[in-house]
Amino acid sequence: MPFEKKITVKLSVDAHRRIDEDLDENFYKIPRFVTHIDTGAIDAVTEVYRNYIPVNANVLDLMSSWISHYPEDVHYNRIVGLGMNARELARNKQLDEWLVHDLNLQPELPFRENEFDVCTICVSFDYLIHPISVLKEIGRILKKNGILVITYSNRVFETKATTAWLSLSEHDRKYLIRTYLLESEAFSNIDFIDCSPSTGDPLYAVLASAT
Repeated sequence: MPFEKKITVKLSVDAHRRIDEDLDENFYKIPRFVTHIDTGAIDAVTEVYRNYIPVNANVLDLMSSWISHYPEDVHYNRIVGLGMNARELARNKQLDEWLVHDLNLQPELPFRENEFDVCTICVSFDYLIHPISVLKEIGRILKKNGILVITYSNRVFETKATTAWLSLSEHDRKYLIRTYLLESEAFSNIDFIDCSPSTGDPLYAVLASAT
């Protein structure tokens, strides 16, 4: 589904400031073995992955946690998780490999060019303070026409979300993601899907192809 409007968001000088500017490693030091969206929204994420991640793909689960929501009946060649808490990542049974890496301190990704077919970011994009740099890196490590899937809901750790994210309505946040994707100059075919269940938490997806 295409965006209904060709809107870009004008970013203020403090767009990526946060209420809590303490090091993220301190915030994520204690593992959180909880789900941040409800069951219906999780199922919606899984269906998005089922529809857009090819069988036997090499997948990067960026900003990963202790669960990844990939469909368990689909075979992927390799799933690599990159996140903030080692205990959470170690418990994630869907990951073949994982590493702890703070994208807000080091947006550069420790992977080769064209290493992955797909990159997913699940309900975490709002915490990036260097989103354009991270998107450029995702474009580098994805193969040409590789798929980026960004899912988000209305739940958030408000103290760690950026000013830009918190200042926009739930409806307009997709345009913020679109703005970052365009400014990265690393993606095309940017689409939006409202895949919210009939009840419970909403779930939205922005998809793009690496150029």
